[in-house]
Amino acid sequence: MKNPSEPRERRSQRDYSLPFKLAVVGEVGRGELSYKQAQRRYGIQGRSTVLTWCRRYAPHFVTSQAAGPTSPGTAPAVEQTPEQRVKQLETALRAQKKQYEKQLKDSTDLNLLLRTMLQVVEEDHGIALKKVFSPAVSRLANTKALGVDRSCRLYGVSRQGVYQRRQRQARQGERAEAVLEQVRVVRRKLPRLGTRKLVHKIAPLLRVQGVACGRDALFTLLRRKGLLIAPKRSYTKTTDSHHRFHCHPNLVKDTPKPTAPNQLWVSDITYLPTRQGTVYLSLVTDAFSRRIVGHHVHASLHTAGCLAALDRAVRGAGRAARGTIHHSDRGSQYASDAYQAALRKARLRCSMTDGYDCYQNALAERVNGILKDEFLFVLPDDLAQARLLVEQAVHLYNEERPHLALHYLTPNQVHLQGKSPAGKSERGPCLIAVNT
Repeated sequence: MKNPSEPRERRSQRDYSLPFKLAVVGEVGRGELSYKQAQRRYGIQGRSTVLTWCRRYAPHFVTSQAAGPTSPGTAPAVEQTPEQRVKQLETALRAQKKQYEKQLKDSTDLNLLLRTMLQVVEEDHGIALKKVFSPAVSRLANTKALGVDRSCRLYGVSRQGVYQRRQRQARQGERAEAVLEQVRVVRRKLPRLGTRKLVHKIAPLLRVQGVACGRDALFTLLRRKGLLIAPKRSYTKTTDSHHRFHCHPNLVKDTPKPTAPNQLWVSDITYLPTRQGTVYLSLVTDAFSRRIVGHHVHASLHTAGCLAALDRAVRGAGRAARGTIHHSDRGSQYASDAYQAALRKARLRCSMTDGYDCYQNALAERVNGILKDEFLFVLPDDLAQARLLVEQAVHLYNEERPHLALHYLTPNQVHLQGKSPAGKSERGPCLIAVNT
């Protein structure tokens, strides 16, 4: 035993090895010794040496042993009596209770505020808010924070209604996918077909699958998917009415509409741009069936291109073309001597607009717009490719595209039947009835 009168040997941190420090920290951390007991047992000098080791090598021990919500660097609390511990827990519970009461009051006031705002919207502004279990609320009900039972009770709906809504949404999704698949099938051939005509094209296909889809529902679905067709508007003048040729009178003005094919043909020329320049498309259309009976793509505005389209129409109609009225604008191509000679040879009667109003040849203008907007929206490379595209476009127009004015029949169907579709309303001369 050392003599108390002898001078005390001073030690530094280097005098204690790392295994010794970890062993002492482990005993204190396991609760076998307090930091003061470990200091006395092992003769460790310094009041805070053991605490320094605990902060360095076992910070969690310092946090767990500290009295109250202190930082990791504070000293551990002394051993407490049961009465002191109970008092400390009661104080913590009272503080937590006050915090929860404040949160409950805030939530209650917020709920009252939101309900008051909804009441103001309904009563003052006349906006009726339906109590619908929205998808966002449904997703929230699937979380662990808010179960389905509690969310339904707070929202004022039944669980049965929630599950029925989910089933309806699943069925609606399946029907929408079936409708979109049929839309894709139709638009592979007619990529810019309007929604009203799509309804009649896909209705037989959907009827086989037992799926119903009306016009408004299809509009809503295509609008949501970004599949509506945006209309294009353009105006290009191709008519040169200031020429030396004779202009014939208008034979179709204020006359009844045709009642059979090959009674009235309308003709027009339109521009068709290509990568190598502009080409021109001449069309001859039957006014009764809206069928393109003659067409030709040519490189210039000379009369030869119009003659080629007329020759194709005459050869296709045969003897039925005799006596047909050929209506056009007052362009120099149609008033030329060569074109008039071709009309006389085919026994066609010539009719021209009596002014510069394009609505007097509205049907021909409309057919031009349909071909360019719905079929010829791809820029061809040259004249040869333009002729190929026009040939395919005319075939799809005559065979596949339904017309509103024909009660959603195709031009070829009406042309072959030779009579007006059932239920078609009388709307005056067909030259100004341009709903196609």
